[in-house]
Amino acid sequence: MTQSSTTRSKTIVVGPGIVGMPMAALLADATRRLDSVPGEVVVIQRYSATSAWKIGAINRGESPIGGIEPDLAKLVATNAAAGTLRASHAYSEAQGADVILICVQTDKRGSAPDYGPLYEALHGIAAALAKSPVRKRPLIIIESTLAPSSMQSVLRPLFAAYGLREGREILLGNSPNRVMPGRLVMRLTNAIKIVGALHPDTARRIAQLYSRIVTHGRLLETNSLTAEVVKTLENAYRDVRIAFAAELVRWCDTNDIDFYALRESVNDRLEATDQASYDGTAVPSGALLVPTVGVGGHCLPKDGVLLWWRALERGMLSEASVILGARIVNDESPAETLKLGSSVGVRLAGKRIAVLGAAYRPDSSDTRNAPSLELALLLRGAGASIVVHDPYVRPQDANLTRLNLTSAFSNSLEAVLSDAEAIFVGTGHGVYRDLPRELAQKAPNARVLVDAANLFRAAEFDAMTLRYAGIGRGRQMPDLELIESVLAQFRAVEQAAANEVGEVCELLNEYYAENADDAIEFEVVQLLARTCATGCNIVDRGPIATLGPESGFVSRLATRAMARWEMRNFPGTLSMRERRRPGAERPFVKTRE
Repeated sequence: MTQSSTTRSKTIVVGPGIVGMPMAALLADATRRLDSVPGEVVVIQRYSATSAWKIGAINRGESPIGGIEPDLAKLVATNAAAGTLRASHAYSEAQGADVILICVQTDKRGSAPDYGPLYEALHGIAAALAKSPVRKRPLIIIESTLAPSSMQSVLRPLFAAYGLREGREILLGNSPNRVMPGRLVMRLTNAIKIVGALHPDTARRIAQLYSRIVTHGRLLETNSLTAEVVKTLENAYRDVRIAFAAELVRWCDTNDIDFYALRESVNDRLEATDQASYDGTAVPSGALLVPTVGVGGHCLPKDGVLLWWRALERGMLSEASVILGARIVNDESPAETLKLGSSVGVRLAGKRIAVLGAAYRPDSSDTRNAPSLELALLLRGAGASIVVHDPYVRPQDANLTRLNLTSAFSNSLEAVLSDAEAIFVGTGHGVYRDLPRELAQKAPNARVLVDAANLFRAAEFDAMTLRYAGIGRGRQMPDLELIESVLAQFRAVEQAAANEVGEVCELLNEYYAENADDAIEFEVVQLLARTCATGCNIVDRGPIATLGPESGFVSRLATRAMARWEMRNFPGTLSMRERRRPGAERPFVKTRE
């Protein structure tokens, strides 16, 4: 789509985080390269004590995203210098905008979404548009994660209260992000990106816009409700798979079983393998995932609850939910890591203990819900003197401040290790990879290293007096009975997850699909979810037959799966074809290469 008018286009991106900043930089680069009259992209960052610095950084041509992010810094610098990218704290910038992207964080509070930052952004944008002397009917795209039904029941009424009606004064769509820290630009340009909207024409316009930056991927058009379900499902199902692996690895560590050998055998039988067992830098995408110190970030800890939000409001049976149960299991992981350390001789009270990694992902600076920080708090609570290191996190990081960890934090690895008596590696940053060769010099007092990031192998420490313990690093190979038992229990869990999603979709259709074009089809959800790079392969709905042979390992999630099956007695799949008006045919998914 080449800009042919002599009028300069204006795009607003609210929120220069891991979603908004690469989107803004790529859109600015596209208009600079492709349009005869380059437009401008304006990033809006609300003014606050912890975030206002981002405005100056962007206007100086500096990316506010820390960690290792290939190509992002160059894109920001080039386009800030060219005048196609700038930043401001004023929502009034939205007046006269052609396109507005909302890229702010959403969270949960209890069993409901917490839309505090989202509401602030939406009200700021809506107020500016209502006062705008120029009326352009802007395209408003929500990149933020939304609980299913939010586009229809929350956003549309909010804008209408300002006299901005969907389809008249504004066009509303949503394209939930699939970004990953450390790969932000690559994941966007190579994305299989879902585009949803309240009207099919709006989805088409969003896809046309995004085709300028998704240059090596695909754009899949659907309705807003389906897009909301798919986004939350992808992370909810990943959370379930991590939780099952976490249950299994705890049992393996207690029984000295090599979890990774077991993982490879089960994933091979499920024809869902990856390289993550033996490469700590690989993104796990197999059936059984890789358990570490815990689950963090901005998506997985909340998205299962967001998926269930309306169902919980409407009283749908939530007992024995594997999606909600996964949250319980994964929230236990930092404490289980502490137990692993204690089992190999880590004494806590009065000891100086180093926690390596404050970010939730390798080579990232993002500390949101970082489980290594929760581990640090548990260590402190047990009487240890803790020091936390991260090479990419700023000492002024808001989450360090909130958790009262600022005084215990350092960017200097040498200072953190110099008198540490035990070391917990919580994040697999690349800078930690050489630790086995450096510990004798840098950490002369350390007696135990606990690898909670799948970064090392026991053999790397054989020649050292320091004792190594890694999550899942048992010495015994799994027998066939255990493999078959784990396989059967995983299949029960994946079947329960599919049935559960189907039930949630039925409820959403009943209460929030205003017509057939708005409705969710389970098969379409399956199709779209399978395009996720992290392996969201939702099976067909069906019965749960068995939990397999006795092996000693009993998964709580598998037990929930069977209990839910017995309670629900499996309602048959609802065919949405019967709900369509006679003769109506609808392309639920359109692909734009």
